[in-house]
Amino acid sequence: MSVGHYENFPVASWLCPPPLRPAVTAIYRFARTADDLADEGDASAAHRVAQLDAFEANLHAAARGRADTAWPEVFGPLGHAIRTHALPLEPLTALLSAFRQDTANPLYRDRAELLDYCARSANPIGRLLLHLARQDDRVALTRSDAICTALQLVNFWQDLSVDLPRGRSYVPASDLAAHGLMPAELRCDADSAATRALVRDLCDWTRAVMLQGAPLVHQLRGRFGWELRFVVQGGLRILDRIEAGGFNALSQRPTVGLADAPRLAWRAARMGRGASAAGRGKRDARPGAAS
Repeated sequence: MSVGHYENFPVASWLCPPPLRPAVTAIYRFARTADDLADEGDASAAHRVAQLDAFEANLHAAARGRADTAWPEVFGPLGHAIRTHALPLEPLTALLSAFRQDTANPLYRDRAELLDYCARSANPIGRLLLHLARQDDRVALTRSDAICTALQLVNFWQDLSVDLPRGRSYVPASDLAAHGLMPAELRCDADSAATRALVRDLCDWTRAVMLQGAPLVHQLRGRFGWELRFVVQGGLRILDRIEAGGFNALSQRPTVGLADAPRLAWRAARMGRGASAAGRGKRDARPGAAS
């Protein structure tokens, strides 16, 4: 998993309801620590899997109320959050399943395989946050999954120039084949008309997934709803940056910073229940369209 992934999610910002900030921070710390175990340093894949197995054992120990766990900075606060908010363990173990998969650096045959990975690497975060917000109806869960999957995909395309030199690619083989490309042709020094068309298709797909979930901002009231507006618009803004660069994401990593804050705030405020939230089909009318 690309190291910037969890920065795409709300992490106890000033918009997060204060009573929930410790729990949100604990979930984030759990995910980031597990991500690092799977992805950082020079350890072998077998050692990484063993570390993740130990990490999961500590998760279950913390859930049972044990205080003598390893990684106390993770499982002390997380154990408290589990007990205080009755957090389900399944989303947390699903994350660990995805991190174990990352240790093998797999290739993805098609979008369905990639979406299965996202269902475990990204969607559990949204489901845990919905649990904290006491929103667990089927429509909310489906929309949350779409937003989280889109954020994960955004991160993949944003980080192509970072991941490819490390031998990691999340581009499905079926998409490569559709553009007449082989995996070896995805290199940081190999931007071409075909690779830019590929990235454009991937970004268009990702934008459509994000827009499927965007109406969730109207189901979440108060601070959580506003936090989510900025999360959605931040993801769309990165797609805008990729588009503005001519879809040359193999050689450039687009970013969103403080200079984008006024535009993100304006777009977040304009996310009405009609066209601005769902999209109108025209590129210049999309809530994340470059302007």
